[in-house]
Amino acid sequence: MKTIILNQRKERDELMSRPYLIRKTLQDTKSLLGSHLIKLITGPRRVGKSTQALLMLRDKNFAYLNFDSYQLLEAWDSDLVMRMLDDVYPGYEYILLDEVQNLDGWDLWVSELYRMGKNLVITGSNARMLSSEMATVLTGKYLQIEMLPFSLEEFFNWNNLELYLLKSEHKTESLVLTDDYLRNGGYPEVVASRQLIRSYLDTLFDSIIWKDVAKRHNVRNVTDLNNLAMYLVSNFCNPVSANELTYELDFSSVNTTKKYMDYLHEPYLFYYLSRYNNKLRLMKKAPRKVYVVDNGFVASKAFSLSDNLGRLLENQVFIELVRRGYDVEKTIFYYRSRNDKEVDFVLREGTRILRLVQVCYDMSSPKTEKREVDGIIECAGELKCDNLVIVTYSDKRTIEKDGYKIDVVPITEF
Repeated sequence: MKTIILNQRKERDELMSRPYLIRKTLQDTKSLLGSHLIKLITGPRRVGKSTQALLMLRDKNFAYLNFDSYQLLEAWDSDLVMRMLDDVYPGYEYILLDEVQNLDGWDLWVSELYRMGKNLVITGSNARMLSSEMATVLTGKYLQIEMLPFSLEEFFNWNNLELYLLKSEHKTESLVLTDDYLRNGGYPEVVASRQLIRSYLDTLFDSIIWKDVAKRHNVRNVTDLNNLAMYLVSNFCNPVSANELTYELDFSSVNTTKKYMDYLHEPYLFYYLSRYNNKLRLMKKAPRKVYVVDNGFVASKAFSLSDNLGRLLENQVFIELVRRGYDVEKTIFYYRSRNDKEVDFVLREGTRILRLVQVCYDMSSPKTEKREVDGIIECAGELKCDNLVIVTYSDKRTIEKDGYKIDVVPITEF
């Protein structure tokens, strides 16, 4: 066991010696580390959770355990591990537990460490950590930091440009970068090496299906699970229902479809957006729109005969809203009016509608503009909201119609 932990210390030190882009988070690192609560960093695989944890703890004396290690899991003995941590990291102030959900019964062990007064930073690639496991054993004992692939702002920073301080001479480069990000996404590994994007994300997608879903849930019919994942990534931004998917994919039951859909959300691969309705019963019945965590997966996996730039932009806006803290269960929805006009995103706080966000890649055609503007105005009237925005690829102006003012903004400004 000591050899395993010493090897992991070498791995930790090597990781900390590399140059990194400092990621932007909603929380202040200093106050997070000062809290006795567990610091839980969640998000999809390979988005930089471990890196974020290492950067948080870089100047601290901390112990490190990586549970993406077969040797550690095979030799697991919690009492022995704690003794060896004292030997390898004398006087440590924090413990970093990386991908801890791979350890059976991890939640009970973490709860025990918390009662012992250990200051813990945990990473995990599974949303279920926050639902059943975290909620039952660790309620009120943790703070969550959610990590996603690079935002557009971080992508610009990586390329040595400030998104909000662009000079006129950088306009062409800015448009090139925005288009690149729209089509290829923001996974850190491929941001650094764009030539790897197809093969890397193709492999990562398959790894999430097999390792984080099929293996974790003992799924026997992996072919059906994979077919569902491929269907969802090819139909991103479209409304789907479990009944239709069951028929379309010839699955054995609607319950199986619902179960597989939930499994595919757990590792942050897909999100499902509900249709807004004041009546919860009707909201639950309506089809949900499906979004994928990064546009790069669309480029690498989706079956497509066109560029889908409009849907790629909508998906990008959705993930940006999730990054800002909007919750698909409580504060972000889509909406259809009585006349079947649609607004892409309804942002809510409590019972109040804060903002309506429509996404349209190109509004240069008068017909397109009329459709988008009429749609958002009709929805605004029904939802009693006058904070309206249409996000485009590069258009910027203000539209006034029927007593409403609509801000048209490019994605870089949004």
